[in-house]
Amino acid sequence: MGIIPQDPFIFTGTVKANLDPQGSHSEAELWSVLMKTRLTEAVKSVGGLDAVIKSDSFSVGQNQLLCLARAVLHHAKVMCIDEATANLDEETDRIIQQTIRTCFKHCTVFTIAHRVRTVIDSDRVIVLGDGKILEFDTPNALLQRTDSYFYALANEGYQ
Repeated sequence: MGIIPQDPFIFTGTVKANLDPQGSHSEAELWSVLMKTRLTEAVKSVGGLDAVIKSDSFSVGQNQLLCLARAVLHHAKVMCIDEATANLDEETDRIIQQTIRTCFKHCTVFTIAHRVRTVIDSDRVIVLGDGKILEFDTPNALLQRTDSYFYALANEGYQ
């Protein structure tokens, strides 16, 4: 299971240790996931896989992408993504969404999000309110119902 929280979790140590704490993957595999998450240049700019990550080595978005790269590397079958793009710029949000859609298309992905665009192409959406399930259906079906909460969210600018 892979988890990508709202606040990226970075281990103390090298880029390599952050991606592969167990040391079970080749450098080629590490560079491959960095390419998929568009981090290759950022990692090269700090000194490569053996560079020690400092608090200012990467932006918040790049740290989030590093967490995503870690999950991609470990081929998680279940992903839990908790507001992973809430505090990111549009470009990093787009990269994360695209990577999730391509690298985890055969996985079960639980996405917790407030932005409709984050879940719009999910298979199913559960809309919660006050700790209760308010709706459960495909995004398209919910958007067809003008009385649905999801429809209201989509049309109130929470996209």
